[in-house]
Amino acid sequence: MDDRTGDLFTAENGDDASPIENHASKAYLGYAVSTVKSRALPEIADGLKPVQRRILYAMGDTGAQGFAKCARYVGEVLGKYHPHGDSSTYEAMVHLAQPFSMRYPLIDGQGNFGSRDGDGAAAYRYTEAKLSRIAELMLSEIAEGTVDFQKNYDGKFDEPVLLPARVPFGLLNGSFGIPVGFSTRIPSHNLNEVAAAAALVIRNSKAKLDDVLEKLPGPDFPGGGQIISPAEELRAAYETGRGSIALRARWSIEPLARGQWRIVINELPHGVSCRQVLEEIEALVNPKAAAGKKEVSQEQKRLKQFMLDMVETVRDESDRKAKLRLVIEPRSSRQDANEMMKALLVHTSLEVRYPVNMTWIGLDGLPETKGILDILREWGEFRVTTVRRRTGHRLKKCEDRLHIVLGRLLAFVRIDEIIKLIRAADDQAEAKAQMQAKWKFTERQAEDIVNIRLGQLTKLDGVKLNDERKALEAERKGLKDILGDEKELKKLVVRELEADAKAFGDERRTLIKPEERAAIERTVLEEPLTVILSKKGWVRARTGHGVDMDAVSFKDGDGRYLELECKTTDTLTVLASGGKAFSVDAAALPSGRGDGAPMNTLVNSGSDDIVWVGLGDPSTPLLMANTAGNGFLCKLGDLASKTRQGKDFMTVPEGARALAPALAAGGKAIAALSSDARLLVFPMDEVPARPNGGVGVQLIALPDKVTLAAAAAFDGKSLAVSGIKRKNRSVETIEGKALKEYEGKRAQRGRVCDVGFRPDRLGS
Repeated sequence: MDDRTGDLFTAENGDDASPIENHASKAYLGYAVSTVKSRALPEIADGLKPVQRRILYAMGDTGAQGFAKCARYVGEVLGKYHPHGDSSTYEAMVHLAQPFSMRYPLIDGQGNFGSRDGDGAAAYRYTEAKLSRIAELMLSEIAEGTVDFQKNYDGKFDEPVLLPARVPFGLLNGSFGIPVGFSTRIPSHNLNEVAAAAALVIRNSKAKLDDVLEKLPGPDFPGGGQIISPAEELRAAYETGRGSIALRARWSIEPLARGQWRIVINELPHGVSCRQVLEEIEALVNPKAAAGKKEVSQEQKRLKQFMLDMVETVRDESDRKAKLRLVIEPRSSRQDANEMMKALLVHTSLEVRYPVNMTWIGLDGLPETKGILDILREWGEFRVTTVRRRTGHRLKKCEDRLHIVLGRLLAFVRIDEIIKLIRAADDQAEAKAQMQAKWKFTERQAEDIVNIRLGQLTKLDGVKLNDERKALEAERKGLKDILGDEKELKKLVVRELEADAKAFGDERRTLIKPEERAAIERTVLEEPLTVILSKKGWVRARTGHGVDMDAVSFKDGDGRYLELECKTTDTLTVLASGGKAFSVDAAALPSGRGDGAPMNTLVNSGSDDIVWVGLGDPSTPLLMANTAGNGFLCKLGDLASKTRQGKDFMTVPEGARALAPALAAGGKAIAALSSDARLLVFPMDEVPARPNGGVGVQLIALPDKVTLAAAAAFDGKSLAVSGIKRKNRSVETIEGKALKEYEGKRAQRGRVCDVGFRPDRLGS
């Protein structure tokens, strides 16, 4: 074993980090940079990731005519440019050929290339492919000096650093990737719209966002669908490069005989399949209990009945003729089709949100999230540079050819003398030297004349050569004019961009029509209701107020915890011991004479107990606290949650529990009572308001194994401490001078209130 290996694990020069840690840090940094720049993020210039670029270049470089086996192309890519797994390379190739993934597929596939339902492609030995016609816009200028080349992984072949994309393919086909520390999700767009927006920005570098959005109103997905986001939401996403877009399926009512009808969905949101929608509907009508639960929740039961009352059957009738046809038949023709679809939009992926994150590798080689203006400007800069290089390359070739033509014209007028000179010379070198000395031919011209076959030399056509000279001189002048005038260069770029859009553009597929997101409003009659919560967290609702609680029974070992009088139209606020807050419709609570249902089946509180159920004006001030001694002020409305998942409102340390909130209306002071019977009273203004929740501040100092038993806000004059006392009294009122003994600053230890108390509750 090499003795030097031990040195890796020892620190040097007093540094805290050992060499092995330094090496690991550098190695991981290199790996992270590799995944960002060499795998997962597209270049803003050609819109491609490295593996996609290598696939297209290899397919164009093989010179294959028509379709060829995908196995051939995969082998070519692996062997020359991309020494990674064959399956990942083939998957990238398949993606480039899928019309439901790519708005403008760059590969034409023959055979099974998968489906939007998630079916995989056939093995590469069975499928065939060729470059699509639009791929010409990616590769047609590759040999005209437009882009730089670099050595491949073993230095035996050259590969392009970028492809000379004639249109912004990154916006046309979009992209998705998750490298280390970054992610990207770029939606696809329509070629005509992107070309118009790019042309606008190239012409006017000071173009405004609103001007661009007139040309490019939004994404255009391969499968169509409808964008229902308002214009402001789309504008924000395009301005910052981040946001989300609401997508909806497109459907129609298909009339049948005798007044019957059915819904036919023929366009789905991008990334959603018929199979996915069918599985979601199946999950609604045949729900399964959540993990750790013995039975389905009341909400699942309600949704099941709701769906069964509306939907008779759902089936996928997609085939070659109708690429997407999802049929939904109603339970009754008398029901409202729009109401049925609204329910399906709410509870399935027929309506989704598409996240937008336009992160690219910019022209500076760095990853960055960019707005649409920056994207178009950078691509325009790349394209102008590409056309400038192409023009310079063509100018060089034009001048080279003109140089040869001028030499041949000079030779044409002295053809007999040149033939005699060549025949008299001992070798070609002597002939070239004599031609250069006698008639001032350049070495290049003399080489061309000497290498022309005698038959060609005697048949040189002076008229044709002169015409070619004139054409080349005119071409040279035009190319120089373009290179010498930036405005002319940009005009050429715009003309080519518009011509390409005209040749390959098509109609928009995705409808942009802002609408409200689907929501179901349940009509509930306003009736009095009493909510009953047991000590073990079982909840039920009894109709009416003034319920005789002595007549209410509970399960063995359980008992009465709290009751709340409300109305069926009210929304209750629920707090779990872990600090999560939930909102529950009172009408959704189980009713009847039974034991009710565990509250955590109505809210996703997990294993946390329910510590409080409240109702009132959203502006009602509350004091939040937990057994670790932390607390803050907020309002009842701050705890409201829009989803069944609730919101993490109060951060509760491990091993602690949230306490029931205390009303803080009219309070001037706060009292905190610890489990070892120490009481601290301090001004309320020492506790901050935290409308977004969080950890809060320390209310009272607590040693190990001591917890906060109760906290309350009061008027600062009179405080009641209730619990179990050694004497017969169970409530002690503290006021006046006695109360001042417990006053102090927040986070102090407090004074012993009464060793006979087992703290339970504080109140004013």
